[in-house]
Amino acid sequence: MSDAHGKTYRPWNPQHYRHEAHSPEAKLPQDDLVFFLLDTVLHLDLSRFYAPYEDETRGAPPFDPAMMVCLLLYAYCVGVFSSRKIARACERNLAFIAIVGEDRPDFRTISDFRKLHLEAFVDIFVQVLRIAGESGLVKLGNVSTDGTKLQGNASRHKAMSYGYMKKEVERWREDIEALVTQAYQQDAEDDAALGSRRGDELPAELSRREDRLATIEAAMRRLEAQAKAEAEAERKRRAEAEAERQRTGTKRRGRAPKEVDEMPLDKAQMSFTDPELKVMQTNNKGWDYCGNAQASVDGAYQIIVACDVTAEANDKQQALPMAQLTVANLEQAGIERLKDAEGVVEKIPGTYDSGYYSAAQAEAVEQLGFDPYMATDRQRHHALEADVSESPKTAKELMAAKVRTPEGRALYARRKVNVEPVFGQIKEARGFRRFLLRGLDNIRGEWSLVCLTHNLLKIWRYTCAPITA
Repeated sequence: MSDAHGKTYRPWNPQHYRHEAHSPEAKLPQDDLVFFLLDTVLHLDLSRFYAPYEDETRGAPPFDPAMMVCLLLYAYCVGVFSSRKIARACERNLAFIAIVGEDRPDFRTISDFRKLHLEAFVDIFVQVLRIAGESGLVKLGNVSTDGTKLQGNASRHKAMSYGYMKKEVERWREDIEALVTQAYQQDAEDDAALGSRRGDELPAELSRREDRLATIEAAMRRLEAQAKAEAEAERKRRAEAEAERQRTGTKRRGRAPKEVDEMPLDKAQMSFTDPELKVMQTNNKGWDYCGNAQASVDGAYQIIVACDVTAEANDKQQALPMAQLTVANLEQAGIERLKDAEGVVEKIPGTYDSGYYSAAQAEAVEQLGFDPYMATDRQRHHALEADVSESPKTAKELMAAKVRTPEGRALYARRKVNVEPVFGQIKEARGFRRFLLRGLDNIRGEWSLVCLTHNLLKIWRYTCAPITA
């Protein structure tokens, strides 16, 4: 074909193309990710996915759970998280068609399957970790732990502060009391005018207000429970600090702190759309309802060995739970720890930023078989290093001295290239920046799905993907 100026172009015949059969295997590379996943799913234990359907005889036959699992794994690998977008891709994308064929699930089926089997995907996380270990991608030479804030599926416009809740409760109670009084008067008038008949307008309005009052009071109780738990944690922190001062003979600096208040601040907020999440400061210095997504990453090939989501904004109490998850996952995956020449199991070096440090957490992590390297203070870029005490006495000083040894410097320097790029790959490369589900348990299941697909991508790239120059 040529244009008016005589330029020749490659032939284009869309009328022929639209009727031509396209085979995914003929069009896609032989080592494409979708074929790797199709082969991998066949070797996974999916009994938990099949179990809910085994005794169900009603309705039409469901889609094969193995196909649905493969579909979700591939979708999350390539950054397609919405059930509606996954359903559309099953009609238009060759790789998705290679999974589902001509019998394609609709978006509601995909969404329901994901919600129903979130806990089962935690098992898949361990199975994928086992594959990574068998492929030689888990070395346990440096396990780095960090957290990142991910926006929750909660509206800031459907939230209320504790101070405003107290005012609203009083107002709603007054309205309900007035409606009840009015209802008694109306009942008397209706009995005289209607006899056995009745009018439902007033009771319906009363029920609506009582439901709203109950919702607000439940939110208040949640905030009060959170404040009480935070107060208890603060008392424990103060007791540990006082015990450390007594042990070292140091004096308290400044004024004694005020008594811990167990009541929430008036500005403390809670969202009615997802009460389990809290307002957290995000990377852009804004504030939003978020989950604090945690990940422990093996430094050799950036394999995630443990993942979790917490509603706590800081990481102060997360080192121990993540270490426990790591140990449990390694045992379930059959990944053995390194041993020295005498056959003694070596401790796993663990690196953490300053947000994780506390003497109690460091000691607990060490008892689990880790060798923790925790920054005790925030380290500013290009700033001169603070002097280290020549004779460290406190646990904090000992940890600071440990991190600044040659071995500690080498290990801690790798932390930022172990775990932080993983969050970049998840949030930037794949575009996962917000949880789709609500409720902390559902969010944890969704994060497990995100992390296990990260590991699948690493296994594919290091063992199957083509090497490009």
